[in-house]
Amino acid sequence: MVSWVPIIDVSRPNAAAEINAACERVGFLTVVGHGVPNGVIDGAWTTARTFFDLPLADKMSVAMPRPGYPYGYSPIAGETLAKSLGNGGAPDLKESYAIGPVDLPTHTIIDPDEEFAWSPNLWPDTVPLLQPAWEQYFRSLSELAARLLRLMAIGLDIPEYHFDPMICRHTSAMRALNYPPQSDVAPGQLGASAHTDYGTLTILLADPVQGGLQVTDDNGNWHDVRAEPGSFVVNLGDAMARWTNDRWRSTMHRVQVPQGRRQSIAFFHNANWDASIECLATCLPAGAQPKYAPIAAGPHLMQKFQSTVNAY
Repeated sequence: MVSWVPIIDVSRPNAAAEINAACERVGFLTVVGHGVPNGVIDGAWTTARTFFDLPLADKMSVAMPRPGYPYGYSPIAGETLAKSLGNGGAPDLKESYAIGPVDLPTHTIIDPDEEFAWSPNLWPDTVPLLQPAWEQYFRSLSELAARLLRLMAIGLDIPEYHFDPMICRHTSAMRALNYPPQSDVAPGQLGASAHTDYGTLTILLADPVQGGLQVTDDNGNWHDVRAEPGSFVVNLGDAMARWTNDRWRSTMHRVQVPQGRRQSIAFFHNANWDASIECLATCLPAGAQPKYAPIAAGPHLMQKFQSTVNAY
């Protein structure tokens, strides 16, 4: 039986064609052969686990200073991802720690909302190894995202480096998520409620524990996504769906409340703040009109993010 989410070795010559098929069918793929060193991955993972094991007071020392601030610690029930789709529901049963760009911008920022996306990261003094480990991981995943987008461009029959000028000042974010075991779960409450991601693509490092990431198909059925050892789970965001006129899918997904503890690290890759997300010529049938009007990547991202935040 073929897995709902295919495993693709992105170092192989046919990777672009396999990526295209996966993005058209499900919008998710599991990538191996990605080239990110194990030591870089382990450093980010272990320091995240150390941070989540701290007493709550220590974690709150780097809490997001106010609801809607993009980076820092968010406690259990600090977010409801379903709100990004205009839905309500019980708060998500997870805690998180997030950072944004780790290098200073090299361009002049005019839009105050873009300046917000470059807000300072909040680093915990109690885990001094976290900052260098996370900065190295962030840079490595930025390089991987660029390589994946070049393969995606080939799969879309456009020049290999088409996306490079649109991601050279990317405002990506990285978030570690911890889903502790729960004894009191409201009906329908989830670790992460059903949502789509907002940007270009998401690169996820996840625990292979029972009760985790699920993706939906056209009939509303949910399929488990296995976290294969040494792999990343990659899914498309709304920006890529708009770029491809829905030829490629930004797929609804959720995280169940796990039976055991679950941890993950998600790298949310975004385009440059002022990048125009508009239909690619190879994704528009002759005589057809684009489904979506052009939109700037930054304002789209900001609206989606701020809609999910709960007061705490």
